[in-house]
Amino acid sequence: MGQLADEGVLLWKPSPNFVAESRLSAFRAAVEGRLQTQFVDYESLWEWSTTEIESFWETIWQFFEVGPNSGYESALAGRLMPGASWFPGATVNYAEHALGRLAPDRECLIAVSETGDRRVLTGGELRAQVASFAAHLREVGVGPGDRVAAYLPNIPEAVVGLMGCACVGAVWSTCSPDFGERAVLDRFQQIEPVVLLVVDGYRYGGRDFDRREVGARLQSGLPSVRDVVEVPDLYGDGPPFTVGSRRWAEVMQRRAELEFARVPFGHPLWVVYSSGTTGLPKPIVHSQGGILLEHVKALGLHADISEKSRFFWFTTTGWMMWNYLVGGLLLGATIVLYDGSPGWPSLERLWLMIDELKITHFGTSAGHIAASMQEGIQPALAGHLTSLRFLGSTGSPLSPAGFRWVYEQVKQDLWLSSLSGGTDLCTAFLLGCPWQPVRSGVIQCRALGARVEAFDPGGHPIVDEVGELVITQPMPSMPIGFWGDQDGSRYRQSYFEFFPGVWRHGDWVKVRGDGGAVIYGRSDSTINRHGVRMGTAEIYRAVEQVSEVVDSLVVDVALPGQDSYMPLFVVLLAGMEMNPELSARLRQAIRQQVSPRHVPDVVVQVAEIPKTLSGKKLEVPVKRILQGEEPGDTVSLDAVQNPAALLAFSALVPGRSGNGRGS
Repeated sequence: MGQLADEGVLLWKPSPNFVAESRLSAFRAAVEGRLQTQFVDYESLWEWSTTEIESFWETIWQFFEVGPNSGYESALAGRLMPGASWFPGATVNYAEHALGRLAPDRECLIAVSETGDRRVLTGGELRAQVASFAAHLREVGVGPGDRVAAYLPNIPEAVVGLMGCACVGAVWSTCSPDFGERAVLDRFQQIEPVVLLVVDGYRYGGRDFDRREVGARLQSGLPSVRDVVEVPDLYGDGPPFTVGSRRWAEVMQRRAELEFARVPFGHPLWVVYSSGTTGLPKPIVHSQGGILLEHVKALGLHADISEKSRFFWFTTTGWMMWNYLVGGLLLGATIVLYDGSPGWPSLERLWLMIDELKITHFGTSAGHIAASMQEGIQPALAGHLTSLRFLGSTGSPLSPAGFRWVYEQVKQDLWLSSLSGGTDLCTAFLLGCPWQPVRSGVIQCRALGARVEAFDPGGHPIVDEVGELVITQPMPSMPIGFWGDQDGSRYRQSYFEFFPGVWRHGDWVKVRGDGGAVIYGRSDSTINRHGVRMGTAEIYRAVEQVSEVVDSLVVDVALPGQDSYMPLFVVLLAGMEMNPELSARLRQAIRQQVSPRHVPDVVVQVAEIPKTLSGKKLEVPVKRILQGEEPGDTVSLDAVQNPAALLAFSALVPGRSGNGRGS
């Protein structure tokens, strides 16, 4: 696989004070004192953490004061994948740890709507609301292991709901209200919830979306539900829209003391879902203890989040980054929620929040950065950004051009942390390091406790070459299983069949000799031209550096009796049309920056690139459509952010009347 010329260019180095004052340095000192040894650099610390994994995770437990040694004898009973048993005998409670870190009179949650309305909760107020909701759950008979489902936007009630569930040992699961009815039922019906929280509507892009009828149909479609709580967010005190429901305000009127059910370390905390692009979405179950340990590690050591931080990530409740954002409470941070479109009334909206709310840690998607770049947004000119010290990017690989834009247009003295991980582990395992420099297009490091390797086809680790991303040692936040997968066969098939006993994630990765990493796209959507494999992300990096291109998608399609067909689909700036000169420049960019073997057969302008509800490009469904399948057979359209964009590809099938390969 090729690489862009500016991959690895040095953009930023942490100052000696920045390194010394980081929590990672305090952690290293604690480990060195405990082990009577020294770690000369990050790589040596990482090697210890992924070799002596029992010692590492026990140290995380102690360093972050997760709780007393409540009965466990060892951190790990056998290094099995799948099937590792973490901290057997230990009991924990996720909510107890999070709420116990909050000062009663200090702001712990700031929620901002698209219209600019702001709601603020102190630690004391959040604790009181959680106590009320937990008491309501107990009153309606909800106990450990029962499921609570929520159809809510990114508002405080969702955070209260999650914490209340964790208090009683119930299992939380949420869908964003931009999910269609079928997509929600495909998820929630699998877990059979006993309580349902539903919002009356939401606002996005300056428009109001009524969800009252959908909420009523969800109630009908979930016969396991015995209690419904309506959350009025758009229509205030309007009439009830579900049968026999209670209002959120009614639930909050109950006064109660906080009580925490201390549950086994491996007890289910929540169910999150795969994108549902093939078959029913996988209901992925994570444990209370596993998520607690993983998130304090990832956020505390790799993002340097503390009680002094104001932590924001642009997300909806339908993406695991919402769960990750809420994890900031585990470290005593103030979390910032945003409900609405990142582009309304303009793409400056989120960037302006940095100064408005004194955000220290700002997280967004690579797509949002690319859109801001294309739109000519200049955050540094719109505000002072003095509070900002960390900028995170995830969702897809951030291009070298995106890295450069951050340092040119946002802030020069800034820790930029590109992340990669996924819903499967509900974390990032390639992420930032406060000791390391930032290099263009490169994720800084492999996470502590995450034995990430690049494997060649024979299952051997390789360095400075692109291979399959694998994890060769267990991690606490690996799923405890899929809900309803009684024998574990679906779970094993999803991750452990390709390399037995090793987690195969489904991404192409290059682990660099300096410890950094580069993601090259999904390995199940590989471009294989003339025997040379190429990750799609590398092609996107080249194409999307061309100023006229807003977005792109490329697939390699096998057609009967023909060589492979490789079309490149591009979205151009408003008012622009594809022409031979632009097509030639795009081909030349790929030829020079990636590989002459991966120049597309045709460049096609489209109105939109189809994406999942969490913003992932739908490469595999597009590929299957171009091979002749109907769109509805390739993916649940309710799992698609913009179904019309996917349906449009039916008209682009090679050989159909009025259509051809192009030139």
